[in-house]
Amino acid sequence: MKEKPQSRILVIDDEESVRKSLTFVLEDEGYLVEVAENGQEAIRKSKANLYNLALVDIRLPDMDGISLLSQMRETVPKMVKIVVTGYPSLDTSMGAVNNGANGYIIKPYSVEHLLHTIREHLQKQQEAEKFDEKKVIDFIETRDKENEARISAAKRPIN
Repeated sequence: MKEKPQSRILVIDDEESVRKSLTFVLEDEGYLVEVAENGQEAIRKSKANLYNLALVDIRLPDMDGISLLSQMRETVPKMVKIVVTGYPSLDTSMGAVNNGANGYIIKPYSVEHLLHTIREHLQKQQEAEKFDEKKVIDFIETRDKENEARISAAKRPIN
């Protein structure tokens, strides 16, 4: 049986203690984790590597998380993006949703809640990928049958 690849998570936060603690918790759960301390580093890493999910802090030293979401949506649209903020507001929640966030977590959060949210979104992502894969397989099988029918029809003698 083929082993399922580990999910890759990018943690984007300007606080080193947050990056370290999230890395510890997420790696303990079996995820592959990379970190970025600002928006530009996150953009660079997301262009160079494929991540299943990003945890995006709203307040970063070089840009706000909403701007980062917008830029990341253009380069990696299928990556799940979860906003994490200690400064919740209607503006940030609406901005997050409008710019491609899949989730919104308010600090302080429980580790259980964070992990549940991550698992839930990664499961949805995997189900969507399976569905896309099935659509491609169905399309190919249908085209094969159509081609076989055309070939068969072309081989029939003309009366």
